[in-house]
Amino acid sequence: MTNQTNHINKTAIITGASRGIGAAIAKKFASCGYNLSLCCRSASDTLKELAGELHSNYGVDVLCYTGNVGDFYFAQDMITKTISHFGHIDVLVNNAGISHIGLLSDMTPEEWSNIVSVNLTGVFNFSKLIIPHMVAEKSGRILQISSVWGNVGASCEVAYSACKGGINAFTKALGKELAPSHIPVNAIACGVIDTDMNRCFDEAERAELADEIPAGRFATADEVADMAYSVITASDYLTGQIITFDGGWI
Repeated sequence: MTNQTNHINKTAIITGASRGIGAAIAKKFASCGYNLSLCCRSASDTLKELAGELHSNYGVDVLCYTGNVGDFYFAQDMITKTISHFGHIDVLVNNAGISHIGLLSDMTPEEWSNIVSVNLTGVFNFSKLIIPHMVAEKSGRILQISSVWGNVGASCEVAYSACKGGINAFTKALGKELAPSHIPVNAIACGVIDTDMNRCFDEAERAELADEIPAGRFATADEVADMAYSVITASDYLTGQIITFDGGWI
């Protein structure tokens, strides 16, 4: 059902938006009237299909870009075109991320560089480029999608844990840096979310993992999206925080 009465003339950039948590956040924001600028690494057809769905259902304008968030010039081009089209960016959601499971001793330098580029450098690229626009407008919000492994680390996910830990420290520091400009910076440290990234587990492993979580289940991507919207609409006094969303697991 088309809903054009919700439009609020706000714009959000969401990275890694073709599926999972990123797509769920895009749907949530669109349902609340946000115009969107979305990107993905390679699934351009899937992203365009999502954009068409959001425009049809909610009457919002959606831009789509395909590229590597770890590439500074891709980020620069996307942000420049987004501002040219919409005139402003109100929210940045740094969601793009990849995983790597295996012993650190077996990891190649190329694999390390790739995961750091996407998971951590991408956050730097988009944040650095958007901050001047938000400061000039004296308005804006930045949200990172992080992980509980950034809080405590995970065996056989050393590189992923290091990246998410870096995001958490980045968030705390940048929150302090931008607080005088009233631009909150926060992160959601997700536990086990029922997305493609966690579908590497078979049914027995999924059941065993769910039993470890006090809430007794995985969270859905839609639940993360609801939390994301709550954070970006909270008072700007909430800043520099790593909000753990894990059903009491860690």
